[in-house]
Amino acid sequence: MKYNRFLPLLISVLILIFSEIFFFWPQMIYVILVLAVLLFFFTIRQFTKASLKHESEWNFLILPTCFFVGLVVFSTMIPNKLLVQLLFVLNIIFLYYYFRSIYYYLIKTDSYHGYSLENISSYGNFLAFYFIASAVYGLQAFLDISVWFLMIIMLIAIGLIVYQGIWANKIDIRIGFFYILLACLVLVELAWSASFLPLSFYIIGLVLSICYYMLVGLVKFYLLEKLDKRTIKLYLVFGFISIFTVLFTARWM
Repeated sequence: MKYNRFLPLLISVLILIFSEIFFFWPQMIYVILVLAVLLFFFTIRQFTKASLKHESEWNFLILPTCFFVGLVVFSTMIPNKLLVQLLFVLNIIFLYYYFRSIYYYLIKTDSYHGYSLENISSYGNFLAFYFIASAVYGLQAFLDISVWFLMIIMLIAIGLIVYQGIWANKIDIRIGFFYILLACLVLVELAWSASFLPLSFYIIGLVLSICYYMLVGLVKFYLLEKLDKRTIKLYLVFGFISIFTVLFTARWM
């Protein structure tokens, strides 16, 4: 399809329209989520059909789905309407660059810049993790949903996000499977423990996201055989200073 190059822009516009419909009619949330995921799948399907590479569309579908679903649910807990609109703008910017990276990666391979998909996946996964984690803790705070049920949701989301990050860095899943499982177990344990902290869901989600960034970053460099003392120190120092700063400046309930 010769118009494939316009799909990233078209998706961004349509998702913005969907987001505004949801903003004014929140009861449409389930319809909007389903339509958005179907739109993502259709676009990725168009790219994979036009590509000479044999890639599964499901791997490309994980990140935009987690990102959009997490952001939409998270936005329902934000009272500031301007901030919600800013999140919608962030969403369409991310989706545009993500789908554009897929287009160049699968179709315009001669113009593809190395590590573009890996880099945007790294940033996107971090934000998707934050949105989902904050949304989960928000559901616990507002709806008093069982922690165990929410941890099951977290386990599924963490598994998908960690898997996508490993796949985006072209690491053999057969080699990385054990580390995906290990990262999921560690992060779910941390998520369960963090659920008892007397902090707002914004803060708990951010702390857990920093833990995710540290753990997955170290695992990624280890599997790429690029892990050294400098990288370990960098991740640990940055991570613990960030966590300390967030907890020290946060308002405890």
